[in-house]
Amino acid sequence: MKYAVIAPVAANTTADPEWIGAYARHAEACGFESIVVVEHTVVIAGYSSVYPYDSSGKMGLPDDCAIPDPLDLLAFLAARTSRIGLATGVLVLPNHHPVVLAKRLATVDALSGGRLRLCVGMGWMREEIEACGAPFDARGRRADEQIDVMRKLWAGTSPEGVEHHGEFFDFRGAMSYPKPVRPGGVPIHIGGHSVAAARRAGRRGDGLQPLGVAGDELRTLVGVMREEAEKCGRDPDALELSLGHLVGRITAERAESLAALGAGRVVLAASPTSDLAEAQDELSACADRLGLAGA
Repeated sequence: MKYAVIAPVAANTTADPEWIGAYARHAEACGFESIVVVEHTVVIAGYSSVYPYDSSGKMGLPDDCAIPDPLDLLAFLAARTSRIGLATGVLVLPNHHPVVLAKRLATVDALSGGRLRLCVGMGWMREEIEACGAPFDARGRRADEQIDVMRKLWAGTSPEGVEHHGEFFDFRGAMSYPKPVRPGGVPIHIGGHSVAAARRAGRRGDGLQPLGVAGDELRTLVGVMREEAEKCGRDPDALELSLGHLVGRITAERAESLAALGAGRVVLAASPTSDLAEAQDELSACADRLGLAGA
C-alpha cells in the first residue's frame, strides 16, 4: 500500500515557504509515498454553487484562504525534497489550457526526476470555472479533449510536430519539450464521485480517486472504470485506485480494509493545524502506526 498525505491547506500555511517546506521534508523522512496539493484558481466571494462533499453545500475553507497554484507549489517542494512523490488532488482541469498545461507538467516532472502525478477533477464551482474562461456545462467533453491533447504533446517526437483538430482545440506542427520522464507521460488520475469520472478513468486515465464514496457506490464506480477500460482495449489491472482517509485515524487494519476494496494508495487528510511541530508529530505518529520505512 502507498500512503500519500494532503498538504493541510485549511491551516492557511501552504503558501508559507518555511512551513510547507519543512512539512514536506518531514513527510518524506517519515516514508510517505507522496505529498498532495489542492487547487482553486480563484474562489468567488458569495458563490452560489453547491459543494458536493459537505451537507452544508460549502467547502471548509474561508474565501480568503491562501491556496497556492498547485504546480508552482509542487515545483517549490521538488527543490526542497529529493524522493517523495508530488501530486495534485485535484487540479481543476477546466481552468487550464492543455497546451500550456502539458508544458508546465512536463517541466515539473523532468526537473523533479519523474516524481509528478496528476489527479484532475472537473470542478464544482461554476463561478470559478467561468472566471477562467471555460464553459461550465461543456467541461466534461472539454476535459476528454484536454487529456488527449496533453498525451499527444508528450508522446510526439516527429520533426513535423503534433497535429490536433478537435471541438475545443486546434493546432498543427506543435513541438513540446522537455518530455516527462516516463515513456507514457505524467500519470493522469481522475478525481470525482460520478459515473462519468469512473468512465473517464477507464477510457483515458491511469487511475481513479473517488471522493466521498464508499460501499456499493464505490464498488459500482470501480466496476464502471474496469468495464470501460476493457471496452477500450486497455488493461483494467493497470489502473490504480486511490481512496481517502484521515492522518489521525488511519490504522494498518483500516488500510487493509481499503486494500480489500482494491485500493493501492490511501490519500490522507491531515488536521488543519498551523503549529508545525504538532503537524509533524501527527505525521510521525501515523507513520509509526502504519510501519512506514522512515518511521
